[in-house]
Amino acid sequence: MTDSPAETPVFDPFAFPSDLVKAHSEAAEARAELHRYQATLPWSREPHDGWEASEQTGGMQALKSSRPPTNGWTDEQKAEYDRLWERCRETSLLVYAHRHWKACGTKAAEARQALKRVPEAQPAMKAGGPEQVQEDAALELASG
Repeated sequence: MTDSPAETPVFDPFAFPSDLVKAHSEAAEARAELHRYQATLPWSREPHDGWEASEQTGGMQALKSSRPPTNGWTDEQKAEYDRLWERCRETSLLVYAHRHWKACGTKAAEARQALKRVPEAQPAMKAGGPEQVQEDAALELASG
């Protein structure tokens, strides 16, 4: 009597390892934290006089472009932004370079998109918005 050969489990590209799901969640939270922080910052990192564009001609006639003067970001704001941006890069790299994707073969792109919809891979949402509103008057609907 011979034993039947053990069946090799079939790889499922949509069965995400827990460390990949956790890494995606951390990357998503890092991006969300950066965006929340950006919303509190002046529109320009460096001091700028701002501008008020004259009436536009051409395809974008309904939009008026302007920016108010700004003193730019403080050294503390620059340091915090750079720290958050570095965290985004580091956490994104954990997701991008994860060993799971190599095993996915032709399903890799589809699996990457599916990971974005896994509830456990989403950032933890914090209540409320930024304390300040960005001083941004970039696009203002021109009355016509």
